[in-house]
Amino acid sequence: MQKRTAEEIERLVKGYEESGLSRREYCEREGMPVTTFDYYRQRATRKAAAKRRAAGLVKVKLEAAPVQASSVFTLMLANGRRIESAWNFSEADLARLIRIAEAV
Repeated sequence: MQKRTAEEIERLVKGYEESGLSRREYCEREGMPVTTFDYYRQRATRKAAAKRRAAGLVKVKLEAAPVQASSVFTLMLANGRRIESAWNFSEADLARLIRIAEAV
């Protein structure tokens, strides 16, 4: 049995996606069992999902602005959405709002 590095596995999974071949054809070309390749793909999918979950939080820079009764709060989300409100958020409410908005 051949021990593959994480980089080799990533190359194999990416190569398959770009090849246009069936799994069986690709595995025959690369000289590996289909079951092994399926395991690599499943592992890569789990890693990508974990990476997306970890990337859900974004570092932001806060700038204090003069507070006015008619001032509007604007939050730009990583997915391009904007939330505008005159409501003064508590830290917990703001964190909840961001979690909910990013999940949609």
